Amino acid sequence: MQERSKQNYLHGAAILTAGVIITKILGAIYKIPLGNILGDEGYAHFMVAYSIYNVFLTLSTAGLPVALSRMISVADTLNRPMQMRRTFHVAFVAFACIGLLSSLAMFLYPTELAAAMNDVEAAQSIWALSPAMFLVCMTSAYKGYAQGQSNMKPTTVSQVLDVLAKTIVGLTLAWYFTRIGKSLPIASAGAIFGVTAGSVAALIYIVIYKHRHYPEYAVSNPDVPESAGRILGTLLRIGIPITLGSCVLSLINLIDAQLVLNRLQTAAGFSYYDAKVLYGIYGKVQTLYNLPGAFIVPLTISIIPSITSLVVREKHDEAGEVAESALRISGVISLPMGIGLTVLAYPIVNVVYRGSNAAGPGLLALLGVAAIFVCLAQMTTAVLQATGNELYPILSMVTGGVVKVLVNWFLVADPAVNIHGAPIGTLACYLVMCAMNCAFLRARLRRAPRVVRVLLRPAASALVMGAAAWCAYHALAAALGGAAALSWRALAAVMLAAIVAAAAVYAAAVSLTRAVTAEDLKLIPRGEKMAKWLHIR
Repeated sequence: MQERSKQNYLHGAAILTAGVIITKILGAIYKIPLGNILGDEGYAHFMVAYSIYNVFLTLSTAGLPVALSRMISVADTLNRPMQMRRTFHVAFVAFACIGLLSSLAMFLYPTELAAAMNDVEAAQSIWALSPAMFLVCMTSAYKGYAQGQSNMKPTTVSQVLDVLAKTIVGLTLAWYFTRIGKSLPIASAGAIFGVTAGSVAALIYIVIYKHRHYPEYAVSNPDVPESAGRILGTLLRIGIPITLGSCVLSLINLIDAQLVLNRLQTAAGFSYYDAKVLYGIYGKVQTLYNLPGAFIVPLTISIIPSITSLVVREKHDEAGEVAESALRISGVISLPMGIGLTVLAYPIVNVVYRGSNAAGPGLLALLGVAAIFVCLAQMTTAVLQATGNELYPILSMVTGGVVKVLVNWFLVADPAVNIHGAPIGTLACYLVMCAMNCAFLRARLRRAPRVVRVLLRPAASALVMGAAAWCAYHALAAALGGAAALSWRALAAVMLAAIVAAAAVYAAAVSLTRAVTAEDLKLIPRGEKMAKWLHIR
């Protein structure tokens, strides 16, 4: 493998992962207290507004930043600075137009959008989120430019600033509005306005960074860039399929949210209030379920320019090795997290969201398994996109999304299953996506990553860890009189002890099975020390 390419993507991934750790800590400080401030019903308004925002966000930023990153990577590889400059300018204008249209749609029609989701009380939250769309689109243009040059620092710092501002502003407003007796819809709108505040902070930082580190000096031997029209055409040709694929899944998730609220009331026989409460606890546990995927996103962002650069130079074997390395590391990260969420679902939900609806642990247990396949789908999608096969993930996303809607339609309507049908549908969706993506990789790539072989050892290590976590938790809980009899502090202590035991067992299992190679660890900051500590050669 070309060491420099692998170094670039793993170094970039390490920077992004450090940012993810910080943002997730801040995100937990934001969402966990927020869930307790707003309660299950108020959090439902928050989730409905955020679901609508995610559709516009995906439509605006899912594909074009990836396309920009690929185009900048190609121009950088071919040493074409003027092509890079014009590509950024064209993309910036395109992103601005898309962001403005999305913001106007949310700003002018919040009530209509909320009513379409069967939760008209979410209208204030949608309105409070509307400026964020334009700001995020602007930030995405700068991120794509830097990522195309394998520079992940501005992305990481802007994300940290975003979440920091969101946490401070959102929690402050939510607390203040509830304290002075404002309604839950108003408190939810105040909480979600933090997202807009965070977008302002991120944009200010990244604009300053671009002008300081990438100033547009005169070039001594300028290349001749393509016309703006041709660059825009290439940007859309690459970006639209990616956007469509991601947007299809976001739209299906939005339809799914509307469907769940509707089927709980019209088919399963729940009242409007009870349906909101069930959807609220489902939204809460989704915050935990999204954790593993958040740690995989840095790898997906980082490998795209790296693999694209290798493909441009016809180094397909090395591109395949980079993909395998990324899959292996993503498995080592996501498998224990997903299994841990499943086996420790009861204490996690009752410690993090104490007093919430009793359906929470069952929902998280199902979503923990689904999270593993979400991560695998993310990584295989990124490999397909990096190698110019961006049309194929659309097929897998559409198919998986249809499966999700069908499963939810029938299972949520069953009073005995009710809200538990939603995570079952999510699991079915991503199982289908993973299977299809793996088939596309084998069919389209000259050197396809050996997905099953790469993930076998991490999976074995994670299963051993899961068994250890389950045994440690139940043994400690039984010794103290049973989980149901434990106080909140005692339950938290038992949960933390089980997590520590699981981490120790997993470290030993990874070392024994050699689930990750010494070569991989050496390319991560302080990886050599980690390899020695784990006795990996």
